[in-house]
Amino acid sequence: MIELPADDRVSSPYTGYTRAHWEAAADALLAAVEPYATPDRALYHLPGDHVSRSGHLSDGLEGYARTLLPAAFRRDETVLGRYAEGLAAGPGGVWPRVTDRGQPLVEAASIALALRLTRPLLWDRLDDAVRERTADWLADALTAEPWPCNWELFPVTVGGFLAEIGHREDAAREAIDRGLQRIEDWYAGDGWYTDGDGRKFDYYNGWALHLYPVLHAWLAGDAGLLSRYGRRLSRHLTDYARLFGADGAPLRQGRSLTYRFATTAPLWLGALTGHTPLPPGETRRLASGALRYFLDGGAVDERGLLPLGWLGPDTSLVQNYSGPASPYWAGKGFLGLLLPPGHEVWTAREEPGPADGADRAHPVPSPNWLVQSTRADGLVRLHNHGSEDVRYDPCYTRLAYSTATAPVPSYDNSVIVGGDPGRTEIEPLGTGEGWIASRHTGGAGSTVTSLVAVRGAVEVRAHLVAGAAPGTPVRVTGWPAGQGARAELVPVNGLSAELTGTTGESGPTLFVALARLTGEQDPPPLTELVSVAVRAAGDAHAGHEVRVDWAAGPVAVFRFTAWDGGSGEPSWSVTPS
Repeated sequence: MIELPADDRVSSPYTGYTRAHWEAAADALLAAVEPYATPDRALYHLPGDHVSRSGHLSDGLEGYARTLLPAAFRRDETVLGRYAEGLAAGPGGVWPRVTDRGQPLVEAASIALALRLTRPLLWDRLDDAVRERTADWLADALTAEPWPCNWELFPVTVGGFLAEIGHREDAAREAIDRGLQRIEDWYAGDGWYTDGDGRKFDYYNGWALHLYPVLHAWLAGDAGLLSRYGRRLSRHLTDYARLFGADGAPLRQGRSLTYRFATTAPLWLGALTGHTPLPPGETRRLASGALRYFLDGGAVDERGLLPLGWLGPDTSLVQNYSGPASPYWAGKGFLGLLLPPGHEVWTAREEPGPADGADRAHPVPSPNWLVQSTRADGLVRLHNHGSEDVRYDPCYTRLAYSTATAPVPSYDNSVIVGGDPGRTEIEPLGTGEGWIASRHTGGAGSTVTSLVAVRGAVEVRAHLVAGAAPGTPVRVTGWPAGQGARAELVPVNGLSAELTGTTGESGPTLFVALARLTGEQDPPPLTELVSVAVRAAGDAHAGHEVRVDWAAGPVAVFRFTAWDGGSGEPSWSVTPS
C-alpha cells in the first residue's frame, strides 16, 4: 500500500491529487523496489513466478531500467545515486548486450532517456571509465535491428543521448533519421499512428509513438521537429482525453495493459512541451484520476509493488514478453514531475474531463473508432471498427471495449459464425456522430458487415452475414459483466432469445440486437428508449434498411447495399441516409 498526503478538495474538486501526491507515489514505488536490487545495484529482480521469454538476466535489467525512469522524473539525487552504482557494474559486465530484436534494446532506450533528462545530476558525475563503458553498451542500440513497430524509436532515443554527449555522433544521427523516417510510414493522420504495418491502434500511440519523438525534439531544441510532432500530439490528445472514465479508469483495449498509468504520459507530454489542446486543470484531472484509480483500486500490493495485472494480479494480462518488472513502464506516468511546482498544471483548479460532461458519441476517423461516454455513470465505451492484430487477439479483435470491462475468454462483443469468433481483414466503412460501420472476414467463409448506432448508453448493433453456407449457426455476444456496471443484449431481428440464429437460404442474413452497458442502478428498459424497424428489399443483393427511432431524438436510417467487389461475389457497405 502507498500512504499519500491528505486530499485538498478545495483546489482539486475531482481527484484531490496535487503535486505532493504524485511525489509521494513516486517515492513510495521507488522505495519498494530498492530491496530487490542485486548488491551491485545493476539488476532489480522483482518477485514473481513468471519469467519473460528473454530470461531472468534480461528481466533484472528491465527492473533497473524501468524503475530508473520515474527516478529520473523525480530528480532525487539520493535515489539517482543508487542507480549510478548500477551503472558502474552493469554495462560491459553484468548486463546482457543489446542485440537484434532483443529486450535489452527496449531497456537501453529507458536508460538513455533517463541519462539525458538528468545529465547534470547523474551522467556528469560518473567516472570517465563508467561513462565510456555505458556509452559503448548503449551504442549497440544504434545498429541493432528493432521489431518493425514502436521499437524503431528505441534507437532514436539512444541516438539522441549519444549525439548529445558526442559519442559515435554520425551513427547516432543515422539511427535518429532512420527511426523517425520509419514512423512516417505508419502515420495515419489526425494524430494517430498504427504500431507497425496494418491497423494496430492502441495506447502505444501515446506512450511510445508520440512520447519518444516529441521528447527527442524537445530535448534537442529542434524547433522544426517539435513543431511537426507537437502538432500531431496536440491533435491526438483531442481524442485521447476521451479514453478515460470519470473514475479515472483508462480504456481496456490493446496489449500491455499492465503498464497501467503509463497511459497518462502523453497528457503530461502535451503540457511539458506546450503542445496540447487541454486546459491545465483538465490535464491534471485526467492524469490524477488514472493514478488514483489504480492506487485506490489495489494495483499496488502489500509490499508496495506493482504486480503483473490491472487493479491486482491478473494472469490474463501476462504476455510472453512480460517479466516481473514489466509493469514499471507505468513509471512513464510520472513524466509530469518534470514540470516545476509553479507550473499552471499544478496550480490550476481541476477542470472536468470529457467523461464528466454530457453524453457524447465521439467519432475518431483514423482508427475508425466511436467513443461513447455517459455522464450518469462516467463510463466510456469504444466501438472498434478499425483496429486489429494479424492474429486473433482479445485485446484488439473485439467489436467493443470499455473502461469498466475486460476482454473475457468467452468472446464478448463478437459475431461468431459457424462457431468461429474470428474477425480479420477489418475494412472501415466510416464513422460519424452517433454511428460507425465496418466490414470484416468472419468464420465459415463469411463476410460480416457491421453497424452500430448509439445514443446515451443504448446501442443498436446490426450485422449482415454473407458468404456462409445456408443454415450456418450465428451467435451474437455483447458486453461482459463489468466493474460496477450491468450488461444487456436484446434480440431484435434474426436472433432467438438466446441471441442465436442461422444464415438464410437466399443470400445475406441481417442480425440485429440492442445492447447496453450501464452503471445506472435502475435504467429504463431498452425497448422504451429505441425502436428498430428492418426492411429487406425483394432482391437479395439490393439491400437492407435499418430504421432507428430514438425515443428522445431523431430517426436515423441506415442502408446496407451491395456492389461489385471484383471477386464474383458482391461486397457490402452500410451508409447513413
